[in-house]
Amino acid sequence: MKQDITVYTPDYREKLGFFNTIALMVRNVLNSKGLIYQLFRRDFLMSYKKSFIGMAWILISPIIGIVSWVLFNATGILQPGNVGIPYPAFVLLSSSVWGLFMGIYSSAAGTLGAGGGFIMQVKYPHEVLLVKQIMQLLAGFFISLAVNLTVLILFGVAPDWKIILLPILVLPMFFLGAAMGLIISVVSVVAGDISSIFNTLLGFVFYATPIIFSPFDIKSEALRVIVEVNPLTYLVGGVRDIIIYGKMERFDLFLVFSAVSFVLFLISLRLFYLSENKVIEKMI
Repeated sequence: MKQDITVYTPDYREKLGFFNTIALMVRNVLNSKGLIYQLFRRDFLMSYKKSFIGMAWILISPIIGIVSWVLFNATGILQPGNVGIPYPAFVLLSSSVWGLFMGIYSSAAGTLGAGGGFIMQVKYPHEVLLVKQIMQLLAGFFISLAVNLTVLILFGVAPDWKIILLPILVLPMFFLGAAMGLIISVVSVVAGDISSIFNTLLGFVFYATPIIFSPFDIKSEALRVIVEVNPLTYLVGGVRDIIIYGKMERFDLFLVFSAVSFVLFLISLRLFYLSENKVIEKMI
């Protein structure tokens, strides 16, 4: 039986080319479905195995997360404007969608770290770690989404039928979050403080994204400009608006930033592939 022979040269990754790199990574993922499933099953279950209340944290965490915003709103400190639905339901759903974006970014940023010693001991395509991380994140998100939808219904808010488009609508968030995370995963190995700086900046971006306030009742002109040029206003806020209102105010900008995010994602995959070996050398 004839076996395929792979010849490695010092610069074979550079010679592979941009689109061939993407095709190779896709093939690696498709050929590693069994490994991805086993890693996902192990890590998803283990993350809750030693917890006293186990997987109930998936249900409790989003509810705990909105308590402070609800209290701020009740005391009058926070003035979110007219959000069209009961505020607790609005902030719960908004923060869950934001959490999905941040989870995608964090999963991508920790792609190599998630493999740890496994990377050093076994030869396998490391892009499967990103897929495993994303699968683990999505499993938790859709469980919490079911809780969110239940809360919406209890508040008398019926999700729009366009919610069936959710798997497609979150793709731009995935592309942007994964692109940023993969770039940070490479850069932070040689400059560890970059990751900390970027995470701090994302904390500010949270307040410049209409998560806890209405994008239509912004009194500060400076904040209004920042919100309008912030791509997450459309990628994160747009997903929430489809679920609640059944429409996006600026669908054209959603499409523009979706295209930009996809291009950035492809570039980040190429960068990750070219830098992977050097990054792993730094981890030894």
